[in-house]
This record gives sequence, structure tokens and C-alpha cells, in this order.
Amino acid sequence: MQKHTITKYLIWTRRKLLVIGTLVLMGSMAFAPVAQAATLKLGSRGAYVLTLQSELANLGYSVGTLDGIYGPKTLVAVEAFQGNDHLQVDGIAGPLTQNALEKTQTPSAPSTSSTKNSGIVSEAKNLLGTSYLWGGTTPAGFDCSGFTQYVFASQGIKLPRVSRDQAKIGAAVPYNNLQPGDLVFFSFAGNGTIGHVGIYLGNSQFISSTTHKGVAIYTFTSYWLNAYIGAQRVQ
Repeated sequence: MQKHTITKYLIWTRRKLLVIGTLVLMGSMAFAPVAQAATLKLGSRGAYVLTLQSELANLGYSVGTLDGIYGPKTLVAVEAFQGNDHLQVDGIAGPLTQNALEKTQTPSAPSTSSTKNSGIVSEAKNLLGTSYLWGGTTPAGFDCSGFTQYVFASQGIKLPRVSRDQAKIGAAVPYNNLQPGDLVFFSFAGNGTIGHVGIYLGNSQFISSTTHKGVAIYTFTSYWLNAYIGAQRVQ
């Protein structure tokens, strides 16, 4: 009888210790520090950097291309913001700098450029089915650069006549940051010479005038990706 009582006591004691241990563990988890925002500095890359660049650009700081790469221009912009916001000027976007940036963000109305981009896409789609015409610059028939020149002109943006010159206008845009309304360029010669231009529509699609289909929408298949050479954003 005494042995049975001791055994029951030991089982009860173990259960009690297990409950206490679980409560302690849960308590430590509940009061664990919340993960801090990633610290970004020169050389950092990725979505956090792209967000940082967007926030700085929204406040008027020049960061160059929004490419998700923490380069020298982003560094200078961070230092300028830190100085203006009375933070330690070290060029490192830690939690304090990122929190300050978030607090200074204000909702903005659609910019003139975004409105024009919407107009570019809309006008380009309105011309679907227009025949191809070598040297054509009107809805009677377009070649590739005549099509882009006409569409951009409808929004008050003047482009050079040929694709290789259109590639010199605006700011270069990396493929993973393409936005509707960007000009996309292709080279079929294999030597980097630009031979075709279209307008990016989003969802890996672009619209252009080709000899086979006239004005049509294309997807970035392997064929087009192999010929793709770059993009320009014209504001």
C-alpha cells in the first residue's frame, strides 16, 4: 500500500513539473522581442531595398533606378534623409531610419506620368489589328517604331522616329521592374543592334507592330526573351 502511494505521488509530481515547464516556455515566447526590420546598407539587395528606394523617391530623394540594389545613389539618399530627419547620418537604413521613413510617407494622388502610362496602354490597345507598313507612322499602317512614336505622341510625349534612337530616351529599367507603358527593345541580329520596339503591358506581355501580325499583343516567350535587350521608361 505504501509503495502504491509513493508511485502515485511521483506521477503527480512529474505532471506538475511538466505543466510548470510548459507555462514557463509559453511565457518566454510571449515576451520574446519582436523581430526588427532588416538592416540595409551598401551592397544589400532585394525587396526590402526596393521598398526603401520607393519610399525615398516618394519623398523626392534621388535614388536612380528602382532596382532593389543598395548602391551609391541609394546610400547618398539615405544619408540626406537621415540628416534632414535629425537621425544619425551613417548611410545605414536600420529600424530607426526605416520607421522614420514610413512615418513620413503620405498618400499621393496619381502622378502625371502614371496617368500618361495608362493613356499609352489604352491607346496602344485601341490600335490592335492595325496593319504593318514599312515606314508607316499612322493608323493606315505602322512599322514598330512608327507605332510607338504615334502612341506616345497621343499622350504628348515626343519620341525619335527609329527604335535605336528611342532606346536613348528616358531611364533604363531592369526586366524585373518593368511597368505598363515602358518601351521594350529587341535585337535579332545577335550583335546588340536594336531592331524592334514594343510597349510593355504588364503580366509579361507587350504590344508591338510586326510584319506578320501588324499591331498585336505578344507574351515574353523564350523567343522574345532571347531577343530582349532592354527597356526604357519615358516620363
